[in-house]
Amino acid sequence: MLRDSHDLLDHSVEAIDGEIGIVKDLYFDDESWVIRYFVVATGSWLSGRRVLIAPAAMTVPVWESKRLPVALTKQQVKNSPGIDTNEPVSRQHEREYLRYYGYPFYWGGGNIWGRGAAHPGSLTPGLEQEGAAAAHRRTDEENHRADAQADAEHRPHGDHHLRSVETVKAYHIHASDGEIGQVKGFLLDETGWVIRYMVVGTGDFWRGHDVLISPEWIEDIRWDDNHVLVGLTRDAVKRAPAYHAGGPLTREREEDLHVHYGFGGYWAGEVELQNPELQFMPPQSA
Repeated sequence: MLRDSHDLLDHSVEAIDGEIGIVKDLYFDDESWVIRYFVVATGSWLSGRRVLIAPAAMTVPVWESKRLPVALTKQQVKNSPGIDTNEPVSRQHEREYLRYYGYPFYWGGGNIWGRGAAHPGSLTPGLEQEGAAAAHRRTDEENHRADAQADAEHRPHGDHHLRSVETVKAYHIHASDGEIGQVKGFLLDETGWVIRYMVVGTGDFWRGHDVLISPEWIEDIRWDDNHVLVGLTRDAVKRAPAYHAGGPLTREREEDLHVHYGFGGYWAGEVELQNPELQFMPPQSA
């Protein structure tokens, strides 16, 4: 199911032993467009400090009451590495954070969450199956491989690649032949926490006509002057199916959108991801 990023704001994040705080922002990485962290305001119990909570910590969200339970204790959160959420979060800061919680690095892996994982729920160390020492040793080995892969791809270790959802709102969207509107929000997949669409408001051009644009259709983003360039024409965007916030976005409506623009759907590989064993079935003998 797809959820509007705005609807996640002010959700309560609850540790095993009490409330941690309230979601105030989401960080996504600008390479894979995946939500990597919730920015949580802790309130008085932690002197108002803002902390990062990874989706890997989440158990089962209670959407009806705006509660996001996590498999952490308040003491764990209190002792977590301090990160200034008012400044860009570097890869080095992420390393410290992920090592502290025992999560594998997601970069350099075979999938969007590293370790061949398509969703964050599979990232937690297998403490019960392997034992704590073995699980953390395995994670450390995988982290070294992820860093080696990043080095091989010449990615700077200090590269700031995390972006604030709240900051990117109001970025200007430019089609191949002119401006078409501004970013109003994002729709994300609650399973893999992948951003599937930007919600674009075209009010200054076509009153009341909001549209969806996939990050896959973006040609370039100028982060220095808040512009997003997409490989679509203004006329194609104007004629695209309108998006109405609050209503369900069915797969049929998504298919209509992708057919309109002439692109295949992201869901084509979902069966393979949900049934990875199908990829490794030996050939049947004649």
